[in-house]
Amino acid sequence: MTVSPFFPPDFLWGVASAAHQVEGNNVNSDTWLLEHLPGTIFAEPSGDAVDHYHRYREDIAMIAGLGFTSYRFSLEWARIEPEEGHFSVAELDHYRRMLEACRDHGLTPVVTFHHFTSPRWLLAMGGWEGPRTAELFARYCDRVMTHLGDLIGVACTLNEPNLPWLLESFGIGGEAPENRVSVPMWAAAAERLGVDASTVAPFQFCSTEAGFAVKLAAHRAATAAIKAHRPGLQVGWTLANSDIQSIEGGRELADRVRRDVNERFLEASRGDDFVGIQTYGRTVYGPDGHAPAPEGVEVNQMGEEIYPQALEATIREAHRIAGIPVMVTENGLATEDDAQRVAYLQVAVDGVAACLADGIDVRGYIAWTAFDNFEWIFGYRPKFGLIAVDRGTQERTPKESAHWLGGFAREHALSHVTQPA
Repeated sequence: MTVSPFFPPDFLWGVASAAHQVEGNNVNSDTWLLEHLPGTIFAEPSGDAVDHYHRYREDIAMIAGLGFTSYRFSLEWARIEPEEGHFSVAELDHYRRMLEACRDHGLTPVVTFHHFTSPRWLLAMGGWEGPRTAELFARYCDRVMTHLGDLIGVACTLNEPNLPWLLESFGIGGEAPENRVSVPMWAAAAERLGVDASTVAPFQFCSTEAGFAVKLAAHRAATAAIKAHRPGLQVGWTLANSDIQSIEGGRELADRVRRDVNERFLEASRGDDFVGIQTYGRTVYGPDGHAPAPEGVEVNQMGEEIYPQALEATIREAHRIAGIPVMVTENGLATEDDAQRVAYLQVAVDGVAACLADGIDVRGYIAWTAFDNFEWIFGYRPKFGLIAVDRGTQERTPKESAHWLGGFAREHALSHVTQPA
């Protein structure tokens, strides 16, 4: 790899995590509920995860010591507001200590206000199709900013609001409200919550037009709530934008998925301070739907083609459609072969450099993920982490990929922390 001169000195180099995937025992969240239901599609429950809730100080010190300049993590709404209208000062103080630890170690905190999980009570109120959800999310963001806003470096409102439409193209989720009662997990959730199955709409699986409207309204209301406290704070949302391609016979489907998943969310991002792009590879469509990986190519742990070139394509797409600064807020590879991960990261980072060289305003590159962690419906099998975790002992061990990317970051970054606006 040729070392590129194109990275500006204030470019953010980091790793990411999400509260439910690393903290452990988020018992008040809707996802914890779904993991434990009869008929669940989750491979296993999250349990103790990697106990980041208690080990965040040593974890943050390790991240900084590797050479990174930022850490993206999420706040757990279900901890902060475990019952509707009841805000836990103790939990807000916990996240304040996390932010202070980042600052103490020279890391810019990139804070996600909602990363897939919501309080159980919100799911019982209609989840991400509910008429009050945007208002309630904005209220939560306002309370967070009152307590934590002075320490946040960059704010992300919602993580991957567009993902359900991509999952739907793979046959995961996408049930119309009237059909949810026939899906064992939704029927069991409805019974547990005492609601009609048609109203069960978790963020990660909600791909209706009502869900699109609620998510967009929530993002805009949250942005206003955050800006009311700090007008100069950079605020955006983060999108799961695959590089969508087609083979013969698949163009019409690819165009429709690209429109539903990528383009309309990028158009909705116009006017934001930035858009977070989260890309792992390409998704190719043929006449029968999703096309399998070409024969003979390297694949990740989910059987998907390893295609790091996708990141450059989605950055360019975001620049063309949204017309605002871009931040890579997730990019990584599920593999047990860390040499594969290093090679993947090298190509991906080269793609970011090429975008910068062409004048595209890219503000940072944040790898997914800091630790081998809980990967939602896939459980703990996929290994995206730059840092390995022995879940029996919770011992952390940085991989060569962590040393490579952290070293590259150190070469290209000045020691800095984004100051409050």
